[in-house]
Amino acid sequence: MNNPISGVIPPQPPIDSQSNAHELKSRLEWGEPAFTILDVRDRMVYNDGHIMGAMSMPMDKLVEIAKNTIAPSRDIYIHGDTDEETAQAAQQLRSAGFEHISELKGGLPAWKAIGGPTEGIIESQTPAGADDYNVVARMQNHAETTKKDV
Repeated sequence: MNNPISGVIPPQPPIDSQSNAHELKSRLEWGEPAFTILDVRDRMVYNDGHIMGAMSMPMDKLVEIAKNTIAPSRDIYIHGDTDEETAQAAQQLRSAGFEHISELKGGLPAWKAIGGPTEGIIESQTPAGADDYNVVARMQNHAETTKKDV
């Protein structure tokens, strides 16, 4: 089949093994196709609030469900309760043959800190905070809450 726009749109570069919330949000906002966001937290926690459009795949069934629903070559962004849980889930998928896995560093808190869209029971009932519509204040708040003593 002849594709008239072949070569006009450059191919998406491979995703990094780790991504931050800004990279994922940018990709969503540009409408880039063919990627999936996986949330490996407990289903009840997921139901309370998650990244809009993310699929729930708890750790205990991650590989089984992923093998039955996702192509091994698809770009996958994954996150859990902690960066360690995220890394463990990513390793499980890589070991199962998935080729393009990126660990979303900071998970849902980092996503919310940059104003990424969320959905869920608690998320829908939480009123907007004073800085929710102020990008600079949100970034300052995120920087303060993620500071680590070195």
